[in-house]
Amino acid sequence: MKILFVCLGNICRSPTAEGVFRKLASESPLAGSVEVDSAGTVGFHAGDPPDPRSIEHAALRGVDLRGLRAREVIAADFNDFDHVIAMDERNVAHLKSICPARHIGKIKLLLAFADTCKLREVPDPYHGAAGDFELVLDVIEEGSRGLVNYLVDQQSVATAEHAEFAQSVKGHKGQYVRRYAFSRRVREDFRGDDRHRES
Repeated sequence: MKILFVCLGNICRSPTAEGVFRKLASESPLAGSVEVDSAGTVGFHAGDPPDPRSIEHAALRGVDLRGLRAREVIAADFNDFDHVIAMDERNVAHLKSICPARHIGKIKLLLAFADTCKLREVPDPYHGAAGDFELVLDVIEEGSRGLVNYLVDQQSVATAEHAEFAQSVKGHKGQYVRRYAFSRRVREDFRGDDRHRES
């Protein structure tokens, strides 16, 4: 499973979300089964590390952002990632404007997974003070916990359905084999009839 977090410049909110989510996922049943990345809707800061203030405040909560580098969202991301998680509605609008129709459903707001958060969007702290970066961390942590829980539930459902199907196949193996053999004979009969008509 691959998750992409997106904000405007990929130096404050989305790298923070990448780091926070990666830490929470590693401490959950998702550990080892999730790849995480982040990107921006614009490439102004491509190749740059996160904002020093984001690095500093995240570090106080045990999240290391120092190795991350900004990049711009590319078309291949919509095919490569299972979930594209935006920080605000502006990001969502931009993503939907460049996303193939078949992948639109992958785009979601992070705080849609934060049941008790009063905010709908993660505010941009770039022009703010220390308290703004702390607020961003607070809401991103809440949204990321909700997203982790959602993905764990989805994973559990998928595992249960797979187990149920496998058991069904095992219990009716002979029946499926007979059905396959019958359908194969039917197809061969049809092909024989077609060849007969052509001759």
